[in-house]
Amino acid sequence: MLFRRTLRSSAAALALLLPFAAACAGNAKADSASGSVTLEVGATGWKVEEAVLKFAHLDDTPYKVKWSVFQGGDQQLQAIRAGALDVASSSEIPPLFAAADGRPNFKVVAVQRGSTLNQEVVVPKGSKVTDIAGLKGKKVGYVQNTTAHYFLYELLKQAGLKWSDVDAKPLLPNDGLAALNGGSIDAFASYGTSIVTAHQQGARTVGSGADILSGNFLWSARDSVLRSPAQKAAVADLIARITKAYAYVRDGREAAFAKVISANTHQPVAQAQSDLVAQQRQRPTQARTVGDDTIASQQKVADAFSELGALKEHLDVKSFWTTALDTDLKKAL
Repeated sequence: MLFRRTLRSSAAALALLLPFAAACAGNAKADSASGSVTLEVGATGWKVEEAVLKFAHLDDTPYKVKWSVFQGGDQQLQAIRAGALDVASSSEIPPLFAAADGRPNFKVVAVQRGSTLNQEVVVPKGSKVTDIAGLKGKKVGYVQNTTAHYFLYELLKQAGLKWSDVDAKPLLPNDGLAALNGGSIDAFASYGTSIVTAHQQGARTVGSGADILSGNFLWSARDSVLRSPAQKAAVADLIARITKAYAYVRDGREAAFAKVISANTHQPVAQAQSDLVAQQRQRPTQARTVGDDTIASQQKVADAFSELGALKEHLDVKSFWTTALDTDLKKAL
């Protein structure tokens, strides 16, 4: 059901806060010590989740949220491991590498279904390369341990090439863009705003991960968060609010939210709106609870990275998934 403005009524607001208030009551000692619950949450590229919550008038959370921007989900998971984030959002891939040492301090707690558009391999303006097969022997940049790493590997296989058939260069999105424009790489596999910017600078698409990627984006929470009823309830509430916020956008407000996107990505408003509509049409942004199918999907990706040699040994992904948030999330949704 699409989110309506009526959710802003006092009765609905009270209903939304009840599960959180109950959890806080069960964690009074922690709350009295800290004053209030605070979540340190990661975002990739720009603070799109914070922006969509504000746009949908759902940013009035009964807990504090501190958003931090990273260039990729891999960096978010590194921050989780270092204790600098409570909650990270990423594709299926970063948690694999964060858990590879067998001592992860986090669990995947929920899945956000999302668009896989703007996940591409691009070449600079004037390049003679027209397809993935044409990358043989070329210098190809990619964002390591992310979707870009995975779909580049799969696209090369589809074209009859091995990873060793290209000179693969791990680069962060901004560094990859600079390298592509400077001529030090021949192609770049990336995602999101870096792909938008590349096209603005004349880059062309030679391969897409849209149909390779599952569309499962994972919410990971630190183990310490899951031990706190109040923080756990806050995470569930936040994830649910993001789902409701996107439903609010889809209810005829795409043009208005496109202006917010444009201001942050520096693309024309018309292009931002076109991209937003295409993304939400392909796969509406919405959360779901953990299931056997979502775990199996990530296992398939993990096996591909083992085959590639990026993961040194087989990884059983079930070991860092949990259904601990399912009950709270179902109520919040």
